[in-house]
Amino acid sequence: MLKRVLIANRGEIALRIIRACRELGIETVAVWSQADESALHAQMATRSLCIGPAKAADSYLNQDAILSAALATGCDAVHPGYGFLSENPDFADRCVQAGLKYIGPAGDVIRRLGSKAAARTLAQSAGVPVVPGSDGPLKNVRQAQKLAGEVGYPVLLKASAGGGGRGMRQADGPEDLDRAWQEARAEAVACFGDGELYLEKLVVNPRHIEFQIMADTQGHVVHLGERDCSIQRRRQKLVEESPSKALTPALREEMGRAAVAAAAAAGYVGAGTVEFVLAPDGSFYFIEMNTRIQVEHPVTELVTGVDLVKEQLRVAAGLPLSFAQESIEVSGHAIECRINAEDPERNFLPCPGTTAFLHLPGGPGVRVDTALYTGCEVPPYYDSLVAKVLVHAPTRLEAIRRMRRALEELIIEGYPTNTSLAHLIMHDAEFVRGQYDTGYLDRNLEKLLELARTCDRLMEGAS
Repeated sequence: MLKRVLIANRGEIALRIIRACRELGIETVAVWSQADESALHAQMATRSLCIGPAKAADSYLNQDAILSAALATGCDAVHPGYGFLSENPDFADRCVQAGLKYIGPAGDVIRRLGSKAAARTLAQSAGVPVVPGSDGPLKNVRQAQKLAGEVGYPVLLKASAGGGGRGMRQADGPEDLDRAWQEARAEAVACFGDGELYLEKLVVNPRHIEFQIMADTQGHVVHLGERDCSIQRRRQKLVEESPSKALTPALREEMGRAAVAAAAAAGYVGAGTVEFVLAPDGSFYFIEMNTRIQVEHPVTELVTGVDLVKEQLRVAAGLPLSFAQESIEVSGHAIECRINAEDPERNFLPCPGTTAFLHLPGGPGVRVDTALYTGCEVPPYYDSLVAKVLVHAPTRLEAIRRMRRALEELIIEGYPTNTSLAHLIMHDAEFVRGQYDTGYLDRNLEKLLELARTCDRLMEGAS
């Protein structure tokens, strides 16, 4: 087993990794920026080091500083978490070249799957259905216009090196394509340093279904069921649940086989997620594979009982998976709500600040992953995610009721959050019936915000 792991991340995922390491008897080294000197991950690790100024480019994205810290503290492995350097193939390569184990797939695998065009080709070679579109990056907007005319509008332009909803633009007709091309390319260059784009036919009103994958160095590839991530804002997930109400047992088995086939074709090792869109007619298509642990991985942990981070550590140490496909059983229902420091009334503007008061929900079947504490700072330099509230219950309806109760108990004072919006979603008939899709929030946001305003007025009147 590994002896000492450097965690190249911050916030709740850094804490999650520290806790898994501690239970396995592995020492941890936390790195922190000057903005995170008092952050919880810096306090809970075996050892912690400052690696630079507040800006991510000078700290959490500074490969030289991170590798120097790992070598100086005698680490034998690096865990990238999610975000930052977690899907950077050059960083994975540099870890290995420095004699460190990289807790994730090899750089070449990340490189292959990080290019959405290459991942699409790989999926096709494995017999996995893909959305009609370009077989590789497009050379120019004229080529995009020609292909869009062939597959039919609406279409989606996507950054080949993209992720997290960045570098994507929709074109509903020929008149939209030039603008969409310029905007997608500019964002792709700004976010990823790579302006390559490819084009896909846009599946209208799909479900976003992803399958959790684990693979070891002995050639075992296993999926741990699906997560439904269709409640999204600008393609950023807000609510995730498992199992999906949209899948029949037969469709779940078929999609699971496809996910395993895609991962196996890539020579994948570690934790990853194969993402699909599910059309209203029941057809599904591969869209990408995320080569890291996901924000929403606890949803899968709750319904399967598998500790995915511990499994990552086992695999990185060269050990086989602790389970086989036939031993994976999904029990009950789990839901996750992402709580962000943002103001839904101001177009979800990020709202950093000081956590004046914090009360976390508890009780049966409730889990909260967070790095918050009363008095801590939420810096303006990083992602606005501040907590993940999760529940597990025997049935979906019981899980919804439990999440309502948990969100009612959650108190975060000092800055706005999206807690009220998440709470209202849990009461909305469309969500409760499980008949939502990726367009849910676009259709319902104003209605939900008006309900929130009404509730606020009633509360003010009562006080």
